[in-house]
Amino acid sequence: MEKRIDITQKEPPKKEKNFKNDFKKFLFYFVQWTWGLPVNLIGGIVFLICTKILGRRYQKFGYAKITYLPWKQGGLSLGLFIFMRDQHPNRKWTYNTRIHEYGHTWQCLLLGPLYYIVIALPSAVWCNFFEGYRKKHNVSYYKLYCEGWANAWGQKFTGMKMTDLTK
Repeated sequence: MEKRIDITQKEPPKKEKNFKNDFKKFLFYFVQWTWGLPVNLIGGIVFLICTKILGRRYQKFGYAKITYLPWKQGGLSLGLFIFMRDQHPNRKWTYNTRIHEYGHTWQCLLLGPLYYIVIALPSAVWCNFFEGYRKKHNVSYYKLYCEGWANAWGQKFTGMKMTDLTK
């Protein structure tokens, strides 16, 4: 019997507080703010503008921060900083998007300054210029390597399972 997915879950389960987990967290942030500095610097500036100047709400999600914006787009991940649509009518979409964008956060950890070339550019092109192609040929948005990879890593590093991946 398949385990039911709780789409009301707002963040990954808390990790046990111990030296090993604290050290992993330290390494995560250290690598993000050194190797991933270019991506995180831009994300941090946008985060501060959105939250401190524009007053947008945000939440902690794993090691990242999600800022909710009044836009029609889906999500955008800039290292530790995730920006996504606020008040989407489909709660499954919100649940899945948090996990997916968190997967991009981990891609940034691995790729650092290469993130823009390997992930962000192909993702932006796929999202903005191939919607008609995807609809015509019934191709999932997650078929592109960087999007499927973000789903896999988002699920792995949150411990949360996505639902309705075909949409």
